[in-house]
Amino acid sequence: MALKIKFRMPTGKPPWAPLLLRIGLITIAAVAVVVLSVGGYFYFKYQTIVDDRLKQPLFANTAKIFAEPREVRPGQKLTVRMIADELRQASYSTVGKNAKDSPMGAYREGAATIAVYPGPQSYHAQDSATIHVSDGVVDAINDDRGQPLSSYELEPVLITGLSEDANRTKRRLVNYDEIPQNLVQAVLAIEDRRFFEHSGVNYWRMAEAILRDVSTGQKQQGGSTLTMQLARGFFLTPEKRIKRKIIEIVITFQLEHRFTKKQIFEMYANQINLGQRGSFSINGFGEASQAYFGKDVRQLDLAESALLAGMIQRPNYFTPFRHADRAIDRRNLVLDSMVETGAITKDQAERAKAESLHLSTASVDASEAPYFVDLVHEQLLQKLGESNSTLEGLRIYTTLDPDLQRVATAAVENTVHVVDEQVDKLHARRKSSTAPVAPYTYPQVALVALNPHTGQVLALVGGRDYGKSQVNHAVAHRPTGSIFKPFVYAAAFATAVEGTPLAGQDKLFSPVTILNDEQSTYDVGGQEYSPRNDHNDYHDQVTAREALQKSLNNATIGLASMVGFDRVAALARESGIKSARGTPSVAIGSYDASPIDMAGAYTVFANGGMHLDPWMLASVRTSSGDVMTDYTPTSKQVLDARVAYLTTNMMENVINTGTGYEVRRRGFTAPAAGKTGSSHDAWFAGFTSNLLCVVWVGNDDYTDVKIEGAHAAAPIWAEFMKKAVHLPQYSDTKEFTPPQGVELVSLDKATNLLADDSCPTTYTAAFLDGTAPTDTCGHPPDHRSLLQKIFGTGKKP
Repeated sequence: MALKIKFRMPTGKPPWAPLLLRIGLITIAAVAVVVLSVGGYFYFKYQTIVDDRLKQPLFANTAKIFAEPREVRPGQKLTVRMIADELRQASYSTVGKNAKDSPMGAYREGAATIAVYPGPQSYHAQDSATIHVSDGVVDAINDDRGQPLSSYELEPVLITGLSEDANRTKRRLVNYDEIPQNLVQAVLAIEDRRFFEHSGVNYWRMAEAILRDVSTGQKQQGGSTLTMQLARGFFLTPEKRIKRKIIEIVITFQLEHRFTKKQIFEMYANQINLGQRGSFSINGFGEASQAYFGKDVRQLDLAESALLAGMIQRPNYFTPFRHADRAIDRRNLVLDSMVETGAITKDQAERAKAESLHLSTASVDASEAPYFVDLVHEQLLQKLGESNSTLEGLRIYTTLDPDLQRVATAAVENTVHVVDEQVDKLHARRKSSTAPVAPYTYPQVALVALNPHTGQVLALVGGRDYGKSQVNHAVAHRPTGSIFKPFVYAAAFATAVEGTPLAGQDKLFSPVTILNDEQSTYDVGGQEYSPRNDHNDYHDQVTAREALQKSLNNATIGLASMVGFDRVAALARESGIKSARGTPSVAIGSYDASPIDMAGAYTVFANGGMHLDPWMLASVRTSSGDVMTDYTPTSKQVLDARVAYLTTNMMENVINTGTGYEVRRRGFTAPAAGKTGSSHDAWFAGFTSNLLCVVWVGNDDYTDVKIEGAHAAAPIWAEFMKKAVHLPQYSDTKEFTPPQGVELVSLDKATNLLADDSCPTTYTAAFLDGTAPTDTCGHPPDHRSLLQKIFGTGKKP
C-alpha cells in the first residue's frame, strides 16, 4: 500500500495582515493628523502675524529730499539732451511715448527745442515753456503764449530718501512695470527659473538642497524660491533650522494666496538687500541702480541687469566696487543662465560679457550729500515733530545744488592729500629726533558753500568720508582764527562812516591809517595778555591795509582797542558769531563758531552789509505735491554797504598779494576776496560776486594742526572755486562794484600818497569819500628809457 502525501498551498491572507494594515492606516492617519495639526497651528498662528504685518505698508514711505530747481537762462551751455535727462531724473514722462503721463509732468524733445509741461504734482505752478538751443547754448526761452522769458526753472531732481531705520536702510520704490524685462529674466534665471509656474515652493529644488546639505554636512544656501526669500526677508531671520523652514513655507503659501506673481516679484524687487554703500544699506533694485550705476532702474542695460541679479546671492562678496573680478564672473554666469532659459541669445550674452562695469564714479558724499541731508533731517524733526513717522511720504525741497555738491566733494577728496603730506612731514621731523612718535591721524575737513545774496546752502561737506565718520564738522564750533579779523577792520570803517575818528587818531579811519605792530601787553581780568605775531614777525608801523594783508596780530588787536573791543564783539554777534565777547583776543578769532556760521557771517561783506542766516529747507509738501510749509530766510542789515565794500576791497588785496595768494598760485583767477585763518585749526573764507565758500581743517581731539590756513585750507578752497566757476550757474563772476560814497584811488606804494606819473610802483585802494590822501608822492621824474629801466642802467632819479 503506497503512502500518499499531499501539500496544500496556503490560501487567503495571513491572520496578522489585517492587523498590519490597520496599524499602517492608523499611523498614516496619525501622521496626517499631526502634520495637519502642526501645519494648521503654524498656518493660523502666522496668518495673524502676516495679517498684522500686511495691515501696514510693506515699505516705509520715507521722506524724499530734492535739490534746488535748476535755473535755465539764455546763454548757458546746455543741450536738449542734457535738459531731457534732468527732466527724466525728475520723473517727467515723454509726450506721446507713455500711455499715462507722469503726475510730475511731461516734455516733448525736438532737434533744437524742448517743451516742458509741469504736471499737477510739480514743484512749480503748471506754467509750460519751450527752450530753444543752438550749438550747445540756450538761445531763447518762451512761455506757453510765446512770450520771451529771462529764465525758467526745471523740476528739482531727487537727491535721496531719508534712511528707513537704525540700520540706515536706503530704498527707492519701483513698480513691476518699471523693472526692465532683462532684469526680471536675469533674476529668474539665476534665482528661481520656475517662479511663474510653481505655487511658491519648488519641491525638487528643495530636495536637491537638502541632499546637498546632508552629503556635505553643511547648511548651504539653496532651494528657496523668490517667494520663500521674500517670506524670510519680511518675517523671519535667515537662520537655518527646520522649524524656521516650516514657518517660511507656511508664510510662502499665504503670500502666494494673497498676491499675484507680479506683485510678489515687485515686493521682492524692492525688498532684496544688494550690499552696502558707505554707511548705508542698499535695499531694492531702484536704490541699487542709483548706487552702482548712477541711473534710474528703467535705464539699466542687459549687462547691468545681470550684475545686479548676480549680487543677490552674496551682495557684499560680489560688490563691484571692491571685487570687480568676482562681480564680472558672477555677471557672466547670470548671462549664461539667461541663454539656458532662452531669455537671450548667445550673441547677446557675449556682447554683454564684453562690456566693462560702467560703475558710478560718484561717492556717496557727492551724489547723496549725506552730511547735508542729516542736517535737513534734524531741522525737519525740530520743525515738524520728534518722530520719523511724522515725515513719512513728504517731499522735502532744499537749497542743494547737486552739480556744486559733486564739485565740493571732489575738491576735498582730490586735495586733502596736500594736508596729509604736510602732516606726514611734521611727524617725520619729530621722528628724526630722539623722542618717540605716537600714532597719528589726519585732520578732518569741512566745506560750506553759499549763495551770498540769498543765504542758500548750495553745497556742504562735513568730513573726509561719511562712511567712516558721520560727525558733521560743518556745524562743529571751533576757534575762528584770523578769518575773524575782517570784522575788526569793518568795525573801524563803520566809525569813519559815522564821522568819528578812532581813539588817539585825528583823522577818520582808512586803509592807510597807521597801526602799531609792536608786541603789546593787555590787562584781561587782572592777568597779562601778550599776543604774538606768526613767526614772531613784527613790523612797527604799518598801514591797516598791510596789517590785514599780512594778518598781523598785534596791529589788529591794537586797532580793535581803538575801536572798542565791545563794539567789535557786538558786530560779530550781529553777524552770527554768537560767542564773541569784548576782550583783546576777540580780534584774532579766539572765540568759537562753526564753518556754516562763518559762511553766514561773511555774507555781510559779500552782500552789501546784509547778513543772511544760512538755510537749507525751502518747502515741505505732501506726497501729492500739496504745500505744507514754505520757508523764507531771515536777514538783517548789519553794516553800511560802503563799509562792506571797503572791507571787501582790503580782502581782495589779501588774495592778490597777501596771505591768501596761495589760491592765485593754484590757478584760481576770478575776482575774489578772502582771508586765511590759523589758530589751532586752519581756515580759508572767501567769495566771488556769486559764490561764497568757507573751508576748515582741524583735528577732532582739538590738538593744533600746526599748518597755516594758506597751506591747509586755501588749496581746497582754490580747487573748489576753480571747478565751480566753470559751471554755467557760477561762471558769470564780476568785479566788485563800489557803492556811491566810495572812491578807488591810485597810491604810491612807497609813501601811500596819491600817485602821479613819477611814482615807480602804485596800487589801488578803496576809500570812503573824503578820507583818501590829498598829497602826491612827489618822486622826481625818471627820464631813463624803457630798456634802461628794465636792465637797471642809466642814472636813477
